[in-house]
Amino acid sequence: MELLKLIKYRRSIRKYQERQISKADMETILEAGTFAPNAGGGQRSMIVGIHNADLAGRIGRMNLARFDRSRLAGSYVSQEQPSNIDDPTIQNGFYGAPSVCIVFAQKDFLYSIPDAFCCAENMVLMATELGLSSCIVARGEETFDSEKGTAMCREWGVPENYIARCFVLLGYGKGDYPGEKARRAGRRKIVEG
Repeated sequence: MELLKLIKYRRSIRKYQERQISKADMETILEAGTFAPNAGGGQRSMIVGIHNADLAGRIGRMNLARFDRSRLAGSYVSQEQPSNIDDPTIQNGFYGAPSVCIVFAQKDFLYSIPDAFCCAENMVLMATELGLSSCIVARGEETFDSEKGTAMCREWGVPENYIARCFVLLGYGKGDYPGEKARRAGRRKIVEG
């Protein structure tokens, strides 16, 4: 698919079938993440792919456990694809996605957050190209801030000075694919002098 068409087609999906994606698709998506732009060409981000629905669900509940909705008062995401901002009864921050990629980056590096989200953007675009549904979720910093979370990171070989910055949910969407939202006016401008 032509790149701009792909970008316009991609949606954040928060309703997933139980069907697991293929390991080959997971590997392709991880590879796309490693080719994202990164500050100074340092390639400091680390991506851990969770290709296990039960484990993804446990981490999704950890992600939402300390979520403070009051900091987002007045926010609204979607009626078609509601987020935990819209629906406080949602208990899994990953919405039942059977796979998730966790993007870790150095805690003390100024550009670790932009680097991580560049990885995430490449991965959701690759997922869309492969016919998969995806969504980028933040709140990474608090997700593994526990004894259980620290043990998981250690088991996966994540360096101690790294922190989860974001997640990429992967799976097959449930229900109709959302339509395109109108773009707000005034969000782009060209200045020539």
